Amino acid sequence: MAEITVEEKEALACCGSTQFAKQLALASPFSSLDQALSTATDIWFNKVDVNGWLEAFAAHPAIGQSPSPSSHPTSAQWSKGEQSTALATATDSGLQELSDWNARYRQKFGHVFLICAAGRSAAEILAELKNRYWNRPIVELEIAAKEQMKITELRLRKLLSAKAEVVSTGSQHSMRKSEEALLGKAPHVQARSRPPITTHVLDVSRGSPAAAIEVRLEMWKGNQPRPLFGEFDTGGWVLQGSSTTDRDGRSGQLMSMVDALSPGVYRISFNTGKYCPDGFFPYVSIVFEIRESQKWEHFHVPLLLSPFSFSTYRGS
Repeated sequence: MAEITVEEKEALACCGSTQFAKQLALASPFSSLDQALSTATDIWFNKVDVNGWLEAFAAHPAIGQSPSPSSHPTSAQWSKGEQSTALATATDSGLQELSDWNARYRQKFGHVFLICAAGRSAAEILAELKNRYWNRPIVELEIAAKEQMKITELRLRKLLSAKAEVVSTGSQHSMRKSEEALLGKAPHVQARSRPPITTHVLDVSRGSPAAAIEVRLEMWKGNQPRPLFGEFDTGGWVLQGSSTTDRDGRSGQLMSMVDALSPGVYRISFNTGKYCPDGFFPYVSIVFEIRESQKWEHFHVPLLLSPFSFSTYRGS
């Protein structure tokens, strides 16, 4: 696949967040589909804030409804295709029930029910909507963001496949250069542009980044390969680095800029009690394991926080 540039308006058709579209366009051109998807995932989960997420959600019509006339033409066309199975399998009563539950969902969460609908029947979607309706808002926000990424990936694949068909790939010189570049480097071994473990904190109750939270990164160096249950505060933890989140909720550098991570068990701890004295958590610790096969990868471990709940996920 030759290098292909993604323009901002094209990225906006894939994901309705202007933050996402601008950053993806700036990051292009891409040498492969995998690189484009990896970059898109990193931007969506690590660089787009809650407002950007909600903007992307708002670009989608409710399941069972047509896109608005003001929708991006390409996005509207893709939405119709993604919902085609649901519409083809829906009865009149089923569409009405879907509409009713869409309204209930929007009233509770403040945004459209988002699901990657491609290939799903109306009954499947309705069942998932009813199930997710009972989630807490902080949980549902994360689920909706993951569903948006599935949709974005699906659309990026369509976009880049279509662009690849019209981009000349017949230059033997370019092919030889690509082959030489691949042969000249060991797989995965590339200079990092950021530390291999990063984090950010999002205050979901306020819908904004959480600034000035103290963060510590530690690695388990105890006698056992990993800490046993209950050994969370023994002397086996070794500090790798500490920082404080900035106004965007992102931590500073928590460890050295190494190419290959040391496999093992790591712990990121957040001084949430100082940030939210009236909250339920005096601190939050997230423990995770990096295996030998993953030592070249990047690990972004964010914290989604409210006074009485928190969640996390593995970003990239």
